[in-house]
Amino acid sequence: MRILHTSDWHVGVTMKGRSRLDEQRAVFKEIVDIARAESVDLVIVAGDLFDTASPSSEAQKLLTAALSALHGTGAEVVVIAGNHDNGKALDALRDWAHAAGIHLRGSLGKAADHIVTGTTEGGERWRIAALPFIAQRHAVRAAELFELGAAGAEANYADHLRRLVAALTQGFTADEVNLFTGHLTVVGGKVGGGEREVHTVADYAVPAAIFPPTTSYVALGHLHKAQSINGPCPIRYSGGPLAVDFGEEDHTPSVAIVDVAAGTPAHARTVPLTEAVPLQTVRGSLEQLAKAEVDERAWLRVFVTEPVRAGLRGEVADLFPRAVQIHIDPVMRADATAPRQRRSGRSPGELFTTYLTENGHDDPAVAGLFAELYTDTQTVAEES
Repeated sequence: MRILHTSDWHVGVTMKGRSRLDEQRAVFKEIVDIARAESVDLVIVAGDLFDTASPSSEAQKLLTAALSALHGTGAEVVVIAGNHDNGKALDALRDWAHAAGIHLRGSLGKAADHIVTGTTEGGERWRIAALPFIAQRHAVRAAELFELGAAGAEANYADHLRRLVAALTQGFTADEVNLFTGHLTVVGGKVGGGEREVHTVADYAVPAAIFPPTTSYVALGHLHKAQSINGPCPIRYSGGPLAVDFGEEDHTPSVAIVDVAAGTPAHARTVPLTEAVPLQTVRGSLEQLAKAEVDERAWLRVFVTEPVRAGLRGEVADLFPRAVQIHIDPVMRADATAPRQRRSGRSPGELFTTYLTENGHDDPAVAGLFAELYTDTQTVAEES
């Protein structure tokens, strides 16, 4: 059977306040086209459907349209919630999802509720254990729902996840394609840059050994960098379909296409997504920036190697209308370790000029404006 594995859609994410819904709409159309061209039997969306737990109505409309279109290719679709999602709110969509032929798991239920089975058109039977993101504070509750009993006060997050995975995979047999999807951090995985750090730290990391060798393929979400993880079975992060922030600038947005059969190792290949808008960082003086080669589609981060002065940001913005971040290069700032000048006995104007100098804003025009404003406020205070 053939699987399209994707994750970390972050529908509704913005770039410094600028909507990316049109970009995401184009990317999802490309994913649907890939699913159709590859004749996939199953699509797995491994969490972080939305960028926020309170998505806009436009984001919700785009998500349901994308999932429906994927099912329209003839593939089964299995979807789980991630740490950015509101699992309970997603569960409210389960009636719609069921009617649309989509298997959606937003939050925890009984173990049996997280098992989805099916048969491909070619007659190959498959079984997938679908585990949405579990916060540390909910790990014990998950064990109770799975009727696993108490694990002991000393049990940590990895211990709980090991028991949950064991319960979900105990029904794996040699004559089926055995799949697992989860939204979690596996030891050895490399973060992409846009993940929430609190949910990728060591306390949330689990060893690859929690997945049994009987697993044909583990489809993970949470880490935004496409990568394979060494373990007792094939384990992979698909990577996100677009770069969420500039920490992911060097990543190629993609999906994974996986060919797998019962009793044989899964083979995964990465398919790049060309509709994803790139992120690009440029650096230099205004003269150098004017000559810089930039991708006209890209969201830009600009570092200016000139001292700050009035109007500089506007000049850079005129050069690069798609610049979403404009910074003064740190090398242009005064040495933060240098001793500060004494402050007592100095006029407000002298103190402000020193502040500008220490922060790389040595601009007489700004100092002059401060002097005018200070004089005006003093005049008003004296008249009142």
